[in-house]
Amino acid sequence: MENGTVDWKLEVVVLPVSDVDRAKRFYSEQVGFVVDVDTRMGDNFRVVQMTPRGSACSVSIGQGLIDSAPGSVKGMQLVVADLAAARAELLERGVEVTPIRHVDNGTWVDGPGGAWNSFIFFNDPDGNAWTVQEKPQ
Repeated sequence: MENGTVDWKLEVVVLPVSDVDRAKRFYSEQVGFVVDVDTRMGDNFRVVQMTPRGSACSVSIGQGLIDSAPGSVKGMQLVVADLAAARAELLERGVEVTPIRHVDNGTWVDGPGGAWNSFIFFNDPDGNAWTVQEKPQ
């Protein structure tokens, strides 16, 4: 604690999926997340925790974790230093990803934008939606 305040660090976000093995393959093999944990406790509970390379926050998928409908999480966001390289990596691994886009006068247009204004978008097999934003170096 510093000055009587507690640090609050986002550690894990749970994503609802319909097929744990399919989602694990997508996130680990196609998106490139590192599998930290894959644990079963009985017939009705399984947790798979994965972390994006370089991230302090992980995502968890599994069985018995969350009641939300598969694919209902929208707006998850990652940041990268090189958006073109990140997009190329995703495409190479078979992920359907949008072209690089940016906002111009309130409208999305293709092509890179200025600082903090270049994005790509992809969904997992269930439809959980991700944004990847380029962070200026």
